[in-house]
Amino acid sequence: MYEIVKKIPEGRVTTYKAIAKAIGKPNASRAIGKILKDNPNPIVVPCHRVVKSNGMIGGYVYGKEIKQRLLECEGIVIDDGFIKNFNQIFINL
Repeated sequence: MYEIVKKIPEGRVTTYKAIAKAIGKPNASRAIGKILKDNPNPIVVPCHRVVKSNGMIGGYVYGKEIKQRLLECEGIVIDDGFIKNFNQIFINL
């Protein structure tokens, strides 16, 4: 699963649900989140680029504020916890 997350390009996002579908377990969105929480190398595996299906940024092992800053550094616009142009930057794996 970490290999899939590595494929998310800078400035783009995918969802926990899209990853679950990509690994053949469409009902495993929550499990994906729990696995990413234990990501041993968030620099190499950019789990900050994985967000909720409704465009909300969701949680992050280092806190939502850090996740938001990382996404904003990649040019992603966030307003009140939601990605502003979610449909345009979403990548389906």
